[in-house]
Amino acid sequence: MQKISTSVFSRPSTTRGAGLLMALALSMGLAACDQKPNEPTAGQKLDTAVAKTEVAADEAKQKMESAAQDAATAARSAASSAAVVLDDTGITTKVKTAYAADPDLSAVLISVETKDGVVTLSGPVKTPADKDRAVALAKAIEGVKDVSNQLSVVGS
Repeated sequence: MQKISTSVFSRPSTTRGAGLLMALALSMGLAACDQKPNEPTAGQKLDTAVAKTEVAADEAKQKMESAAQDAATAARSAASSAAVVLDDTGITTKVKTAYAADPDLSAVLISVETKDGVVTLSGPVKTPADKDRAVALAKAIEGVKDVSNQLSVVGS
C-alpha cells in the first residue's frame, strides 16, 4: 500500500512558491496599512524641507539687503556730520583770521566756537564799538547762520 502524505513539505514546489507570494503580499498590505492617514510621505517631507529652506534663504536675503541699506545710510550720515564739523572748523578759523587782521580786536582774547553754523563769541573787548565790530565780522563769514554775542566790554 501506498502511503499518502498530508504534510505541507511534501507538496510540489509550485504550491510552496504560491504560498510564499501570498505571505509577501499580505505583509506588504499590512505595512501599507501601518501608515497613518495624515502623515506625509517621504517625498512630501522633502518638498516641505526644501520650501522651508527657500523661505529662510529669502528672509536672510531681505535682512542682508536691509542691513546694507542701513550701513549706506549710516555712512552718508557720518559723511554729512564730518562735513558739518569741517565747515564749523573752517568758519571758526575764518572768524579768528578776520579778528587777527583787525587792529582793534584780539584774536587771542576773543573765544570763537562754532556748532552747526552758529558762532558763539566770548571774552573781553575794549569798547562797545569793538563788540559790534566783532559780531559784524563774524556774520560776514560765509556759512555763519547766527552769532551768539557773549562778549563783555572791559575798559582799557
